[in-house]
Amino acid sequence: MTASSGRVATGTWNTWRIARWAAALALLLTPLMMMQISDEWHWTLGSFIFAGVMIGGVGLLYEFAERLSGSRAYRAGAAVALVTSFLTVWTTIVRDDGNGIGFFLLVMTVAVGGFAAWFRPAGMARTMLGVAIMQALLGVAIATAPSTASIAGASFRILVFSGFFTALWLGSAALFRVAAKGDGEVGPD
Repeated sequence: MTASSGRVATGTWNTWRIARWAAALALLLTPLMMMQISDEWHWTLGSFIFAGVMIGGVGLLYEFAERLSGSRAYRAGAAVALVTSFLTVWTTIVRDDGNGIGFFLLVMTVAVGGFAAWFRPAGMARTMLGVAIMQALLGVAIATAPSTASIAGASFRILVFSGFFTALWLGSAALFRVAAKGDGEVGPD
């Protein structure tokens, strides 16, 4: 009975792994299909390479996170952090409004904080909380900047954008905190 339950777990894991990589491939092939349908999509070979590196990088980093812990909360926290990092970089590149360096530094903070915490759940929870605070402060700083105030509605859009990403970072922090409690890393509240 133990051997069969091990096979079932492995089969499930392989199914999810295949599904993740198939979704990544589908995401990468979507612009190629859209270029055939619409003249508004103009991707170069460099665009596909960049997207492939970003999407593949997120996939590989999740594979690494999955090997680090068997905790579902840890895996979910890592998935939220990776997707949030991906979306931060992607939207910063697409917007190209001159405020990108601050958002790229947020993603760099996640990486440095993860290494400093040795990717342990409690340390990752603190890292994500710190990044959420930085995200909120960066959003307020950009929203109140004189250059932003000169554009109608820009301050509100920046605050909504930053609030959305702050919520994602906080969600990741909460999931890592749950994982840390499950591992006995965090003391009683």
